[in-house]
Amino acid sequence: MREPFISKTKKPDGEVVDSKFYYIRFVNADGKLKTESTRTTDKEEARLFLRRRLAEVEEGKLVSPRQGRVRVSTLLDDLITEYEINGRRSLRRLKGALKHIRAFFGHLRAVEVTPSLVDRYVSQRHTEGASNATINRELTAVRRAFNLAHQREEIPRVPHICTLKEDNVRTGFFEPHQYEAVLRYLPELLRPLVQFLYLTGWRVSEAQSLTWRQVDFKSGVVRLEPGTTKNRDGRTFPFAPFPELRDLLKAQWAYTERVQRDLGVIVPHVFHRQGHPIRYFRKVWQRAVRLAGCPGRIPHDFRRTVVRNLERAGVSRSAAMKLIGHKTESIYRRYAIVSEGDLHEAVHKLSVRNTVRTGTPPAVNPHGPVAQVDRAEVS
Repeated sequence: MREPFISKTKKPDGEVVDSKFYYIRFVNADGKLKTESTRTTDKEEARLFLRRRLAEVEEGKLVSPRQGRVRVSTLLDDLITEYEINGRRSLRRLKGALKHIRAFFGHLRAVEVTPSLVDRYVSQRHTEGASNATINRELTAVRRAFNLAHQREEIPRVPHICTLKEDNVRTGFFEPHQYEAVLRYLPELLRPLVQFLYLTGWRVSEAQSLTWRQVDFKSGVVRLEPGTTKNRDGRTFPFAPFPELRDLLKAQWAYTERVQRDLGVIVPHVFHRQGHPIRYFRKVWQRAVRLAGCPGRIPHDFRRTVVRNLERAGVSRSAAMKLIGHKTESIYRRYAIVSEGDLHEAVHKLSVRNTVRTGTPPAVNPHGPVAQVDRAEVS
């Protein structure tokens, strides 16, 4: 019998036990029959006790022994496995975020994680100097691990995890003199990669993984195949009409040919150190931006810089998004922040319109000519 009931029969096989207390029997969270003493001799109180237990099972508050033993470290291991199986590109970033999670939560059972404990973790990470954005990436990983385990019915519930408010407005830019200063302080073999980022605005990972089979000198384009980018879309960047980029790629090809000849190896990557792909350059980068007088700048700021340059050049947003690799205009606007050319154009048009009314000569628009305002329109 699997229906809940009250009796003085303790064992599931029906054996009668001589006891003064009532026992209840019900199906617990993992689908197994559970027998429990109510510690009361009053049958009505025993019924209330049974109703409370059934409500806890319904709400997921009553934890089965199996679910109660699952530790957070196991959930995190399962999350990493899920990333590896699905080939997620952010696996390395996830492992970095989980270092702090393991140190704080790893030894705990999953059922012991509460919202107040999560708040204590956030407070500790703030004390350690972590930003809200960094903490949010870590909390997101925790929530993902719990959700994954809950879907598999390994844990009874997912604790409420609130993320923090963060300012995701893109503000970092490189002015030409800053870019040139940073180049001077970088190792010579790293400079071509940084130049490519400055000219194209591509993501660092996209430039690092770029191979020569994706560079078509005959057609004058660089291609990223579908599935190799963050948004999984392919991308084409013509360099034939861009002399600086064209010369950079030709010089890098000449260097690659020299390395292949000297070492007797095939070098598939466009940007490399003596044939070895460029992976990590954080320390030399931080030193270079510090010496160049712009500490805190990151390579991703080149992406924002190119978006701003495209806006100033009057390139249509649809074409700019294709070159940069933004899938939606909302993301593009976060990088563009504001179309300065459009603002100057708008203010100048306003000035011309007011001139028609007052007779004062308009100021010269430093951003190019604008359409003439028809006096008939004003009247």
